[in-house]
Amino acid sequence: MAANQDAASKTSWTSFLKSIASFNGDLSSLTAPPFILSSTSLTEYSAYWAEHPALFVAPARESDPEKRALLVLKWFLSTLHQQYCTRSEKLGSEKKPLNPFLGELFIGKWLENEDIGETRLISEQVSHHPPTTAYSIVNEKHGVELQGYNAQRASFSSTIQVKQLGHALLSVTPPGKDTNDPAEKETYLITLPSLHIESLIYGTPYVELEKSTKIASSTGYVAKIDYSGKGWLSGKKNTFSAVLYKENDGEKNPLYTAEGQWSNTFTIRDGRSKKEVETFTVSNMKTTPLTLAPIEEQDAYESRRAWKDVASAIERSDMDATSVAKSKIEIAQRELRKKEKQEGEEWERRFFKRINEKEDAGFMRLATVLDLTTGNGAGIESDRTGGVWRFHKVRAVDAKPPYHKVGSEGLGL
Repeated sequence: MAANQDAASKTSWTSFLKSIASFNGDLSSLTAPPFILSSTSLTEYSAYWAEHPALFVAPARESDPEKRALLVLKWFLSTLHQQYCTRSEKLGSEKKPLNPFLGELFIGKWLENEDIGETRLISEQVSHHPPTTAYSIVNEKHGVELQGYNAQRASFSSTIQVKQLGHALLSVTPPGKDTNDPAEKETYLITLPSLHIESLIYGTPYVELEKSTKIASSTGYVAKIDYSGKGWLSGKKNTFSAVLYKENDGEKNPLYTAEGQWSNTFTIRDGRSKKEVETFTVSNMKTTPLTLAPIEEQDAYESRRAWKDVASAIERSDMDATSVAKSKIEIAQRELRKKEKQEGEEWERRFFKRINEKEDAGFMRLATVLDLTTGNGAGIESDRTGGVWRFHKVRAVDAKPPYHKVGSEGLGL
């Protein structure tokens, strides 16, 4: 029986590779073979930014602005293992996540020790065409907030190539400053890496990052991270090199450098003395579990409750039941969109809103530093993310389930 299943899987995998090789357009619309499907929705991926809450708040506990910028870089590098490795480590290979529906929510909190305090996560699918997820992660005790949004566009060119669209904004309250005063906060604009999928031909896909990302701060520091992978003859997978420098001095005069494997161990050095500052093994770091409400207490639009039947069917490899459960949600969503169009209404986002980025002078200055306002860089590309999205703090203050007046209507329940 096992041999027959292995043979069937290999046949399905070969057929899947042929289908993506001949497909034009965004690969997310393709149906993947059963053994590559994940039971996790993309809305949950926002949690990977802060599974180490102590690293997340560390910059707010450092009085020196240069060292704060270095701690932001270290935190960002630590998130890469969580965002791009943990799923393949747990499941044996990278899986295709569930495509979120418009309005889908993922809400939870990390409960660390008293010194770190509580860190809260709100993730919401703010656009379905194009598919875009927005998120807010806040630690009020230390005055640290990360908010951002991202979309992905996948294509095939010898392998699956994924371009990530959007950006993240980290705001940090330095020691001694008022955590409630936006004017006393530092801001860091973070771009998102491009990636491709390795080992497709062997049926054990994993993520490899490519090109570069940057982090620009309102205090005048810039970090650049260049990614490379294992070549045919040499090198290690998940390799990177990074430099932290003053904006006016340029990357050839680094204050600090970092290099190694973002999935495992990297070393930070002082760029002036060349002395080692720290060697950090992120793969050994224990994560803090995210606390969620019990499924029966969640709103109908929260990911774990909404996809419960689909996830259960995937985990027991029942693809017929998977198809039926997914179709219920997809059909109901199409009907809801049709109704909104007929009535001239747009779905109301619960926690996020579109902004005119040109009215945010601080953001535009950092975007200019990173070449996002010209044709030379990645660009803001708001037309491909449904807009530029920001967290709506006023709406979120009194938010309690149920979050949507339509209840479970849009989920076919």
